[in-house]
Amino acid sequence: MDSNSSPSNTIPVVSTLASPLESPPPPALNADADSSSSSARKPITLWPGMYHSPVTDALWEARASIFEELYDPEKDGLPQTEFLTRTPSQSRTTILYRFSSDYSLRELRRIYRDLWNDVRIGKLVEELDALAGFITVKHCSDDDSTTRPLLLVTASVDRIVLKKPISVEVDLKMVGSVIWVGRSSMDIQLEVTQSNEAESSDVSDSVALTANFIFVARDSKTGKASQVNRLCPETELEKFLFEKSEARNKLRRTKRGGDRRELENAEVNRLKTLLAEGRIFSDMPALADRDSILLRDTRLENALICHPQQRNMHGRIFGGFLMHRAFELAFSTAYAFAGLVPCFLEVDHVDFLRPVVIGDFLRMKSCVLYTEVENPEQPLIYVEVVAHVTRPEMRSSEVSNTFYFTFTVRPEAKAIKNGFRIRNVVPATKEEARRVLARMDAEVLKRVDDQESMPQ
Repeated sequence: MDSNSSPSNTIPVVSTLASPLESPPPPALNADADSSSSSARKPITLWPGMYHSPVTDALWEARASIFEELYDPEKDGLPQTEFLTRTPSQSRTTILYRFSSDYSLRELRRIYRDLWNDVRIGKLVEELDALAGFITVKHCSDDDSTTRPLLLVTASVDRIVLKKPISVEVDLKMVGSVIWVGRSSMDIQLEVTQSNEAESSDVSDSVALTANFIFVARDSKTGKASQVNRLCPETELEKFLFEKSEARNKLRRTKRGGDRRELENAEVNRLKTLLAEGRIFSDMPALADRDSILLRDTRLENALICHPQQRNMHGRIFGGFLMHRAFELAFSTAYAFAGLVPCFLEVDHVDFLRPVVIGDFLRMKSCVLYTEVENPEQPLIYVEVVAHVTRPEMRSSEVSNTFYFTFTVRPEAKAIKNGFRIRNVVPATKEEARRVLARMDAEVLKRVDDQESMPQ
């Protein structure tokens, strides 16, 4: 992605507190913002999501200064009928984390720094979702304050891949733009880059993390799918990304319409093979493979009540917050399973099946689905996290999200433990075995897609 952004599309991030004892200063707006308009704006402390970080604060500030009418829209306004054609560069936005110069930002350990002096991936994922949401607002704006604004929600996360560790000591840049548009859906690609400081004076940025978010537009009054502004890619790279996203969406629709019966018939033998060792654990546990463990014995779970400070501008629970909590549980699951500090590699496709609202009782259940140990230098741990919205009064529980994380083990942790081995995970039921097979097949398809989508 071309990360060149105009000054108006760059959002600097500064810490909101110089020390834990100070009161928050007045919010700092972009240098080009009109100070007279900022005085009439709704105080930042009254906006939703204020438990968040300086990045989210900066995004709320920028969104308010550019799209003031969206915060107090006319409920009976007319829907948008004239649709504009925008370019990826018009929605491209850059976030700057000045970790090297802003000491107080760097030292906000509860937000950014993990125990190993890297950036907390869960927090970064949360802020990626916030930036993607801001980008969709920029793309969908029709510059007409009389039309009612759209309800823009995260439909899915196509993939998040960590390419290298991200240090909390070096400045960070997050850049994203809309790369594909359907009738009511948008694909937003984001990249996190960090400087490579070589011995020479040359300092270049290298991509540390990539992510793709799918947002959909709904009419804020009727709740039905709503058309969005068109997209016209200009550069060769923008055209390549548009075509790649188009092919990915077609493939996803094909998978949904596939013949499930044929798939079930083809996997009978694979199910038997997977379940064979599980039956030994159940029927003859003394003879079970000591290098294996039952899937159910890798499980962890947590629960929370969703509070108002976790909401987005539409009054629903912030999708990035859900991903953050899912990541923390997945990390803990991989840690307890491996016995060594895990290293995050990627999040695979995530569908947001139903919205989570204020007051929901959310239960997250995780397990290790399976492992790959063919490469002893980088064993892979595949963790599933399922989020359930539980309503005790109604005796109901629904799945809202399913997340798939891939971890390995930190090399420095593995080096200090001689004879370290990752155990094989064994399903004990057909339902567990089917979940394992579905994830294995998804990984194979993903690798094939990666090879086919590489530019020639």
